[in-house]
Amino acid sequence: MLRYLTAGESHGEALVGIVEGMPAGVPLTAGMINGHLARRWLGFGRGGRAKFEQDQVHIYSGVRFSKTIASPIALRLENAAYMRDKSGWPEVMALEGDGAGIEPVTLPRPGHADLEGARKYGFDDIRPVIDRASARETAMRVACCTIARVLLKQFGIQVGSHVLRIGKVGWQEDGSWHKQRDALLGSGAEAVNGQADQSQVRILDPELSKACVEHIRETKRSGDSLGGVYEVVVTGVPPGLGSYVHWDRRLTGQLAQAILSIQAQKAVEIGDGIVNTSRPGSNVHDEIYLNNSQDYQRRSNHAGGLEGGMTNGMPIVVRGYMKPIPTLIKPLGTVDMASGESQPTRYERSDVTSVPAASTVAEATVAWVIANAFLEKFGADSLDEMQKRFSDIS
Repeated sequence: MLRYLTAGESHGEALVGIVEGMPAGVPLTAGMINGHLARRWLGFGRGGRAKFEQDQVHIYSGVRFSKTIASPIALRLENAAYMRDKSGWPEVMALEGDGAGIEPVTLPRPGHADLEGARKYGFDDIRPVIDRASARETAMRVACCTIARVLLKQFGIQVGSHVLRIGKVGWQEDGSWHKQRDALLGSGAEAVNGQADQSQVRILDPELSKACVEHIRETKRSGDSLGGVYEVVVTGVPPGLGSYVHWDRRLTGQLAQAILSIQAQKAVEIGDGIVNTSRPGSNVHDEIYLNNSQDYQRRSNHAGGLEGGMTNGMPIVVRGYMKPIPTLIKPLGTVDMASGESQPTRYERSDVTSVPAASTVAEATVAWVIANAFLEKFGADSLDEMQKRFSDIS
Protein backbone atom coordinates (compact mmCIF):
# COMPACT_ATOMS: atom_id res chain seq x y z
CA MET A 1 0.00 0.00 0.00
CA LEU A 2 1.00 3.61 -0.49
CA ARG A 3 2.32 5.75 2.35
CA TYR A 4 3.61 9.29 2.44
CA LEU A 5 5.19 11.57 5.00
CA THR A 6 5.78 15.31 4.86
CA ALA A 7 8.21 17.39 6.89
CA GLY A 8 9.18 21.03 7.09
CA GLU A 9 7.89 24.36 8.34
CA SER A 10 6.18 27.16 6.47
CA HIS A 11 9.17 29.50 6.78
CA GLY A 12 11.90 26.93 7.11
CA GLU A 13 14.34 26.27 4.29
CA ALA A 14 12.22 23.64 2.53
CA LEU A 15 9.43 21.10 2.64
CA VAL A 16 10.34 17.47 2.07
CA GLY A 17 8.28 14.37 1.40
CA ILE A 18 8.69 10.61 1.06
CA VAL A 19 6.32 8.42 -0.98
CA GLU A 20 6.60 4.68 -0.43
CA GLY A 21 4.84 1.79 -2.14
CA MET A 22 4.57 3.05 -5.72
CA PRO A 23 4.87 0.17 -8.23
CA ALA A 24 7.70 0.20 -10.75
CA GLY A 25 7.19 1.54 -14.24
CA VAL A 26 4.79 4.43 -13.53
CA PRO A 27 5.67 7.46 -15.69
CA LEU A 28 6.80 10.32 -13.45
CA THR A 29 8.62 13.62 -13.99
CA ALA A 30 8.90 16.78 -11.93
CA GLY A 31 6.81 18.56 -14.56
CA MET A 32 3.84 16.28 -13.87
CA ILE A 33 3.89 17.39 -10.25
CA ASN A 34 4.70 21.06 -10.86
CA GLY A 35 1.59 21.56 -12.97
CA HIS A 36 -0.62 20.70 -10.00
CA LEU A 37 1.53 22.71 -7.60
CA ALA A 38 0.89 25.75 -9.79
CA ARG A 39 -2.86 25.08 -9.65
CA ARG A 40 -2.64 25.22 -5.86
CA TRP A 41 -1.88 28.95 -6.14
CA LEU A 42 -5.06 29.63 -8.17
CA GLY A 43 -7.78 31.86 -6.81
CA PHE A 44 -8.60 35.52 -6.32
CA GLY A 45 -8.07 36.64 -2.73
CA ARG A 46 -4.67 35.04 -2.14
CA GLY A 47 -2.11 36.84 0.02
CA GLY A 48 1.30 38.29 -0.75
CA ARG A 49 3.17 34.99 -0.60
CA ALA A 50 1.57 33.88 -3.86
CA LYS A 51 3.50 36.64 -5.62
CA PHE A 52 6.93 35.14 -5.01
CA GLU A 53 6.44 31.47 -4.04
CA GLN A 54 7.05 29.49 -7.24
CA ASP A 55 6.84 25.83 -6.28
CA GLN A 56 9.14 23.61 -8.30
CA VAL A 57 9.62 20.11 -6.92
CA HIS A 58 12.96 18.31 -7.03
CA ILE A 59 12.88 14.50 -7.16
CA TYR A 60 15.88 12.97 -5.39
CA SER A 61 15.20 9.26 -5.64
CA GLY A 62 12.79 6.51 -6.68
CA VAL A 63 12.72 7.48 -10.37
CA ARG A 64 14.98 6.46 -13.27
CA PHE A 65 14.57 7.56 -16.87
CA SER A 66 11.20 9.18 -16.06
CA LYS A 67 9.68 6.05 -14.52
CA THR A 68 9.31 4.89 -10.94
CA ILE A 69 11.57 2.06 -9.80
CA ALA A 70 9.54 0.84 -6.76
CA SER A 71 11.91 2.35 -4.18
CA PRO A 72 10.89 5.30 -1.96
CA ILE A 73 10.43 8.56 -3.86
CA ALA A 74 12.06 11.55 -2.14
CA LEU A 75 10.81 15.07 -2.91
CA ARG A 76 11.93 18.58 -1.95
CA LEU A 77 10.24 21.97 -2.29
CA GLU A 78 12.20 25.09 -1.45
CA ASN A 79 10.43 27.81 0.51
CA ALA A 80 11.07 31.01 -1.39
CA ALA A 81 9.79 32.98 1.60
CA TYR A 82 12.75 31.68 3.64
CA MET A 83 15.24 33.74 1.63
CA ARG A 84 13.18 36.42 -0.14
CA ASP A 85 10.95 37.64 2.67
CA LYS A 86 12.48 40.56 4.58
CA SER A 87 11.01 39.56 7.96
CA GLY A 88 14.06 37.72 9.25
CA TRP A 89 12.72 34.20 8.82
CA PRO A 90 16.12 32.49 8.50
CA GLU A 91 16.93 33.78 11.99
CA VAL A 92 13.47 33.15 13.47
CA MET A 93 13.40 29.53 12.25
CA ALA A 94 17.16 28.86 12.58
CA LEU A 95 18.10 25.21 13.01
CA GLU A 96 20.89 25.99 15.50
CA GLY A 97 21.53 28.44 18.30
CA ASP A 98 19.46 29.34 21.36
CA GLY A 99 17.06 31.91 19.91
CA ALA A 100 18.60 34.76 21.90
CA GLY A 101 17.29 38.10 20.71
CA ILE A 102 14.30 36.59 18.89
CA GLU A 103 11.07 38.15 20.15
CA PRO A 104 8.57 35.38 20.95
CA VAL A 105 5.06 35.40 19.51
CA THR A 106 2.64 35.06 22.43
CA LEU A 107 -0.72 36.19 21.01
CA PRO A 108 -2.61 33.07 19.82
CA ARG A 109 -5.21 33.58 17.08
CA PRO A 110 -8.76 32.34 17.64
CA GLY A 111 -9.55 29.56 15.19
CA HIS A 112 -5.91 28.55 14.72
CA ALA A 113 -3.77 25.79 16.24
CA ASP A 114 -1.68 28.43 18.05
CA LEU A 115 -2.91 28.16 21.64
CA GLU A 116 -3.54 24.43 21.88
CA GLY A 117 -0.35 23.59 20.01
CA ALA A 118 1.74 25.72 22.37
CA ARG A 119 0.06 24.20 25.43
CA LYS A 120 0.40 20.66 24.10
CA TYR A 121 4.13 20.88 23.35
CA GLY A 122 5.13 23.32 26.09
CA PHE A 123 6.25 26.20 23.85
CA ASP A 124 6.57 29.74 25.21
CA ASP A 125 6.72 30.99 21.60
CA ILE A 126 3.91 29.90 19.28
CA ARG A 127 5.99 30.33 16.10
CA PRO A 128 6.73 26.56 15.80
CA VAL A 129 2.98 25.90 15.86
CA ILE A 130 2.23 28.63 13.33
CA ASP A 131 4.83 27.28 10.94
CA ARG A 132 3.95 23.58 11.04
CA ALA A 133 0.17 23.99 11.28
CA SER A 134 0.28 26.36 8.30
CA ALA A 135 -1.46 25.40 5.07
CA ARG A 136 1.95 25.75 3.41
CA GLU A 137 2.35 22.07 4.34
CA THR A 138 -0.26 21.21 1.72
CA ALA A 139 2.20 22.08 -1.05
CA MET A 140 4.20 18.96 -0.24
CA ARG A 141 0.98 17.02 0.25
CA VAL A 142 -0.08 17.94 -3.28
CA ALA A 143 3.35 16.88 -4.56
CA CYS A 144 3.18 13.48 -2.86
CA CYS A 145 -0.44 12.80 -3.76
CA THR A 146 0.04 13.82 -7.39
CA ILE A 147 2.18 10.71 -7.79
CA ALA A 148 -0.87 8.63 -6.84
CA ARG A 149 -2.91 10.67 -9.29
CA VAL A 150 -0.48 9.79 -12.09
CA LEU A 151 -0.90 6.11 -11.25
CA LEU A 152 -4.70 6.38 -11.45
CA LYS A 153 -4.50 8.05 -14.83
CA GLN A 154 -2.82 4.95 -16.26
CA PHE A 155 -6.18 3.22 -15.73
CA GLY A 156 -8.41 5.99 -17.03
CA ILE A 157 -9.31 7.36 -13.59
CA GLN A 158 -9.46 11.17 -13.46
CA VAL A 159 -9.87 13.56 -10.52
CA GLY A 160 -11.27 17.09 -10.74
CA SER A 161 -12.84 19.77 -8.60
CA HIS A 162 -14.69 23.07 -8.67
CA VAL A 163 -15.89 25.63 -6.13
CA LEU A 164 -19.59 25.84 -5.27
CA ARG A 165 -19.64 28.84 -2.96
CA ILE A 166 -17.36 31.38 -1.31
CA GLY A 167 -18.89 33.10 1.70
CA LYS A 168 -22.49 33.88 0.82
CA VAL A 169 -22.00 33.95 -2.98
CA GLY A 170 -22.22 30.94 -5.27
CA TRP A 171 -24.63 28.16 -6.15
CA GLN A 172 -27.52 28.56 -3.71
CA GLU A 173 -29.92 25.78 -4.67
CA ASP A 174 -29.06 22.15 -4.00
CA GLY A 175 -27.88 20.49 -7.19
CA SER A 176 -28.24 23.63 -9.33
CA TRP A 177 -24.73 23.04 -10.67
CA HIS A 178 -25.30 19.36 -11.61
CA LYS A 179 -26.28 19.95 -15.24
CA GLN A 180 -23.21 22.05 -15.99
CA ARG A 181 -20.89 19.68 -14.12
CA ASP A 182 -22.32 16.52 -15.63
CA ALA A 183 -21.94 17.88 -19.17
CA LEU A 184 -18.21 18.12 -18.49
CA LEU A 185 -17.94 14.75 -16.73
CA GLY A 186 -18.77 13.01 -20.01
CA SER A 187 -15.18 13.82 -21.00
CA GLY A 188 -13.78 12.89 -17.59
CA ALA A 189 -13.21 14.79 -14.36
CA GLU A 190 -10.21 16.67 -15.74
CA ALA A 191 -12.62 18.52 -18.05
CA VAL A 192 -14.12 20.05 -14.90
CA ASN A 193 -10.66 21.32 -13.99
CA GLY A 194 -10.17 22.68 -17.48
CA GLN A 195 -13.15 24.97 -17.11
CA ALA A 196 -12.88 25.71 -13.39
CA ASP A 197 -9.24 26.79 -13.70
CA GLN A 198 -10.30 29.52 -16.14
CA SER A 199 -12.25 31.22 -13.35
CA GLN A 200 -10.55 33.45 -10.79
CA VAL A 201 -12.41 31.54 -8.07
CA ARG A 202 -12.77 28.13 -9.81
CA ILE A 203 -16.57 28.44 -10.14
CA LEU A 204 -17.99 27.00 -13.37
CA ASP A 205 -20.53 29.80 -13.91
CA PRO A 206 -19.00 33.09 -15.21
CA GLU A 207 -21.58 35.36 -13.57
CA LEU A 208 -21.19 33.69 -10.18
CA SER A 209 -17.42 34.01 -10.58
CA LYS A 210 -17.69 37.76 -11.04
CA ALA A 211 -20.01 38.07 -8.04
CA CYS A 212 -17.57 36.06 -5.90
CA VAL A 213 -14.64 38.28 -6.86
CA GLU A 214 -16.58 41.37 -5.77
CA HIS A 215 -17.63 39.62 -2.54
CA ILE A 216 -13.97 38.91 -1.79
CA ARG A 217 -13.01 42.53 -2.50
CA GLU A 218 -15.69 43.79 -0.13
CA THR A 219 -14.59 41.37 2.57
CA LYS A 220 -10.95 42.42 2.23
CA ARG A 221 -11.94 46.07 2.62
CA SER A 222 -13.70 45.18 5.87
CA GLY A 223 -10.62 43.32 7.17
CA ASP A 224 -12.37 39.95 7.30
CA SER A 225 -12.02 36.49 5.71
CA LEU A 226 -14.27 33.95 3.96
CA GLY A 227 -14.80 30.21 3.85
CA GLY A 228 -16.79 28.20 1.35
CA VAL A 229 -17.71 24.89 -0.27
CA TYR A 230 -16.08 22.91 -3.09
CA GLU A 231 -16.75 19.62 -4.83
CA VAL A 232 -14.28 16.89 -5.84
CA VAL A 233 -15.32 14.41 -8.55
CA VAL A 234 -13.62 11.20 -9.68
CA THR A 235 -14.50 9.47 -12.96
CA GLY A 236 -13.53 6.09 -14.39
CA VAL A 237 -13.55 4.36 -11.00
CA PRO A 238 -14.38 0.65 -11.23
CA PRO A 239 -16.96 -0.84 -8.84
CA GLY A 240 -15.83 -2.73 -5.78
CA LEU A 241 -13.08 -0.53 -4.36
CA GLY A 242 -13.23 -0.34 -0.57
CA SER A 243 -15.16 -2.79 1.58
CA TYR A 244 -18.12 -3.07 3.94
CA VAL A 245 -16.58 -5.79 6.14
CA HIS A 246 -14.47 -3.56 8.46
CA TRP A 247 -15.05 0.02 9.59
CA ASP A 248 -11.61 1.22 8.57
CA ARG A 249 -11.88 -0.20 5.05
CA ARG A 250 -15.03 1.74 4.18
CA LEU A 251 -14.04 4.18 1.47
CA THR A 252 -16.58 6.76 2.64
CA GLY A 253 -14.79 7.06 5.99
CA GLN A 254 -11.37 7.22 4.35
CA LEU A 255 -12.47 10.01 2.01
CA ALA A 256 -14.00 11.98 4.87
CA GLN A 257 -10.76 11.69 6.84
CA ALA A 258 -8.75 12.84 3.80
CA ILE A 259 -10.82 16.00 3.40
CA LEU A 260 -10.90 16.83 7.12
CA SER A 261 -7.13 16.36 7.39
CA ILE A 262 -6.68 19.51 5.28
CA GLN A 263 -6.19 22.67 7.30
CA ALA A 264 -9.43 24.65 7.99
CA GLN A 265 -11.80 22.01 6.62
CA LYS A 266 -14.68 21.52 9.04
CA ALA A 267 -17.25 19.30 7.29
CA VAL A 268 -17.53 16.79 4.46
CA GLU A 269 -20.40 15.44 2.36
CA ILE A 270 -20.59 12.33 0.19
CA GLY A 271 -22.92 12.67 -2.80
CA ASP A 272 -26.14 14.46 -1.88
CA GLY A 273 -25.75 13.47 1.75
CA ILE A 274 -27.06 16.67 3.33
CA VAL A 275 -30.13 17.28 1.19
CA ASN A 276 -30.91 13.54 1.21
CA THR A 277 -31.68 13.77 4.93
CA SER A 278 -34.84 15.75 4.13
CA ARG A 279 -35.98 13.65 1.16
CA PRO A 280 -38.05 10.47 1.22
CA GLY A 281 -36.13 7.30 0.38
CA SER A 282 -37.88 6.99 -2.99
CA ASN A 283 -36.11 10.21 -4.05
CA VAL A 284 -32.74 9.26 -2.59
CA HIS A 285 -31.75 5.71 -3.55
CA ASP A 286 -30.32 5.22 -7.03
CA GLU A 287 -32.34 2.68 -9.03
CA ILE A 288 -30.44 -0.19 -10.66
CA TYR A 289 -30.78 -1.48 -14.23
CA LEU A 290 -28.81 -3.52 -16.79
CA ASN A 291 -27.43 -1.62 -19.78
CA ASN A 292 -27.06 -3.04 -23.29
CA SER A 293 -23.78 -4.68 -22.29
CA GLN A 294 -25.53 -6.36 -19.35
CA ASP A 295 -23.58 -4.28 -16.87
CA TYR A 296 -25.25 -2.95 -13.72
CA GLN A 297 -25.93 0.80 -13.83
CA ARG A 298 -27.63 3.42 -11.65
CA ARG A 299 -30.26 5.80 -13.00
CA SER A 300 -29.02 8.60 -10.72
CA ASN A 301 -26.07 9.31 -8.44
CA HIS A 302 -27.44 10.70 -5.18
CA ALA A 303 -25.07 8.32 -3.34
CA GLY A 304 -22.02 9.99 -4.89
CA GLY A 305 -20.65 6.76 -6.34
CA LEU A 306 -20.38 4.97 -2.99
CA GLU A 307 -22.68 2.41 -1.39
CA GLY A 308 -21.83 0.38 1.71
CA GLY A 309 -18.38 1.94 1.80
CA MET A 310 -17.62 0.66 -1.73
CA THR A 311 -17.51 2.24 -5.18
CA ASN A 312 -20.46 1.35 -7.42
CA GLY A 313 -19.05 2.47 -10.77
CA MET A 314 -20.66 5.90 -10.79
CA PRO A 315 -18.55 9.08 -10.45
CA ILE A 316 -17.39 9.68 -6.89
CA VAL A 317 -18.65 13.01 -5.54
CA VAL A 318 -17.22 14.49 -2.31
CA ARG A 319 -17.79 18.01 -0.98
CA GLY A 320 -15.60 19.85 1.49
CA TYR A 321 -16.66 22.74 3.73
CA MET A 322 -13.94 25.20 4.67
CA LYS A 323 -14.17 27.72 7.51
CA PRO A 324 -12.93 31.31 7.07
CA ILE A 325 -9.18 31.75 7.48
CA PRO A 326 -8.40 32.59 11.14
CA THR A 327 -5.85 35.32 10.39
CA LEU A 328 -7.73 38.63 10.06
CA ILE A 329 -6.66 42.18 9.26
CA LYS A 330 -9.31 43.34 11.73
CA PRO A 331 -8.13 41.94 15.07
CA LEU A 332 -10.09 39.64 17.37
CA GLY A 333 -9.68 39.33 21.12
CA THR A 334 -7.08 37.01 22.61
CA VAL A 335 -4.87 36.64 25.68
CA ASP A 336 -1.13 37.26 25.79
CA MET A 337 0.38 33.95 26.91
CA ALA A 338 3.32 35.77 28.50
CA SER A 339 1.46 38.37 30.57
CA GLY A 340 -2.05 36.90 30.85
CA GLU A 341 -3.50 40.22 29.67
CA SER A 342 -6.30 40.54 27.12
CA GLN A 343 -4.99 41.83 23.80
CA PRO A 344 -6.09 42.17 20.17
CA THR A 345 -4.56 39.60 17.83
CA ARG A 346 -1.56 40.57 15.72
CA TYR A 347 -1.78 40.34 11.94
CA GLU A 348 0.10 37.60 10.14
CA ARG A 349 0.14 37.89 6.34
CA SER A 350 -2.70 35.76 5.02
CA ASP A 351 -5.34 35.31 2.35
CA VAL A 352 -8.88 36.65 2.38
CA THR A 353 -9.96 33.21 1.18
CA SER A 354 -8.22 30.11 -0.09
CA VAL A 355 -11.25 27.98 -0.97
CA PRO A 356 -10.10 27.64 -4.63
CA ALA A 357 -6.70 26.43 -3.43
CA ALA A 358 -8.31 24.06 -0.93
CA SER A 359 -10.30 22.46 -3.75
CA THR A 360 -7.08 21.53 -5.58
CA VAL A 361 -5.52 20.17 -2.38
CA ALA A 362 -8.66 18.11 -1.82
CA GLU A 363 -8.29 16.67 -5.32
CA ALA A 364 -4.86 15.42 -4.35
CA THR A 365 -5.89 13.86 -1.04
CA VAL A 366 -8.90 12.17 -2.64
CA ALA A 367 -6.67 10.78 -5.40
CA TRP A 368 -4.41 9.28 -2.74
CA VAL A 369 -7.32 7.46 -1.06
CA ILE A 370 -8.65 6.12 -4.37
CA ALA A 371 -5.17 4.99 -5.44
CA ASN A 372 -4.71 3.02 -2.22
CA ALA A 373 -8.09 1.35 -2.65
CA PHE A 374 -7.21 0.58 -6.27
CA LEU A 375 -3.91 -1.00 -5.22
CA GLU A 376 -5.72 -3.08 -2.61
CA LYS A 377 -7.75 -4.68 -5.39
CA PHE A 378 -5.34 -4.65 -8.35
CA GLY A 379 -1.95 -4.07 -6.72
CA ALA A 380 1.28 -5.57 -8.03
CA ASP A 381 5.00 -4.83 -8.08
CA SER A 382 4.96 -3.17 -11.50
CA LEU A 383 2.58 -1.14 -13.63
CA ASP A 384 2.61 -3.82 -16.35
CA GLU A 385 1.49 -6.47 -13.88
CA MET A 386 -1.20 -4.16 -12.49
CA GLN A 387 -2.55 -3.48 -15.95
CA LYS A 388 -2.79 -7.21 -16.63
CA ARG A 389 -4.64 -7.81 -13.36
CA PHE A 390 -6.97 -4.91 -14.06
CA SER A 391 -7.68 -6.24 -17.55
CA ASP A 392 -8.30 -9.78 -16.26
CA ILE A 393 -10.69 -8.72 -13.50
CA SER A 394 -12.55 -5.94 -15.29
